[in-house]
Amino acid sequence: MDSARTLVTRGWRISFVSRCLRVSRAQLHAIARRPDDWQDRRCKRQPDDTEALARIHAVIGEVPTYGYRRVWALLRRQSETEGVAAINAKRVYRIMRQHALLLEHRPALAVASRAHTGKVAVKESNRRWCSDGFEFRCDNGEKLRVTFALDCCDREALHWMASTGGYDSATVQDVMLGAVERRFGSRLPPKPVEWLTDNGSAYRAHKTRRFAKMVGLIPRTTAVRSPESNGMAESFVKTMKRDYISIMPKPDMMTAAMHLAEAFEHYNEWHPHSALGYRSPREYLRRRTRNGLSDKRCMEI
Repeated sequence: MDSARTLVTRGWRISFVSRCLRVSRAQLHAIARRPDDWQDRRCKRQPDDTEALARIHAVIGEVPTYGYRRVWALLRRQSETEGVAAINAKRVYRIMRQHALLLEHRPALAVASRAHTGKVAVKESNRRWCSDGFEFRCDNGEKLRVTFALDCCDREALHWMASTGGYDSATVQDVMLGAVERRFGSRLPPKPVEWLTDNGSAYRAHKTRRFAKMVGLIPRTTAVRSPESNGMAESFVKTMKRDYISIMPKPDMMTAAMHLAEAFEHYNEWHPHSALGYRSPREYLRRRTRNGLSDKRCMEI
């Protein structure tokens, strides 16, 4: 740009120089009239990031598996609570990059050859719930199996059960009943709620399907060998294992179950979800209920 300024000051036409350099004439016009002592102060900014870095360390210290977007979401929530200016997401990224706090890039997974054209998410709460299970091993060798239910709109974990036994119909029925009581208390749903699961024997059992209809649920199963059809539950399992189970103490089954309860509570109350505008499930629900906003508007504010 210094050479362009020189050409303009020597009498070259601005339109000719702008065409040669492929820049706008307005920009050349402003450059030509800059004073000789002009400096680009954008390159000389030295903001004080001490306070922001301390806040970032506080978030990462609690959940070290969070990337910069979820760190920014929690900092935004703190700023809204305290009534102070929020930190820009780009600034959070810059600070974390400068202090080597960014997560390592994971290798891209191979794309499945079978296409999934359906959509699991819904636009309203209490229209479709999904359920699945996962297991993990404690330090002493005990294996804990967890069954859960998740709302396919607001992503709240409605209810869960953990045991050292297998996935059976009784456990699934307990999760069903707990989810209904969580959302509707002692009443049945005013409209039947879809109950989306895979083809596990505990979900396909006649007792399970009969009980589901008794409590106002409509059993729906995914296609065989199509885990993408219940992708929301699969994603939740990945989140729980990566952000909670991998870092929580689990010397034995009792301790693991206690910390697992804290993990579910933290997920519902604090975990930022990209599909909810990086709000937690309960934060999203509170904003939607309080302001009576649509899904998109509720995520933006």
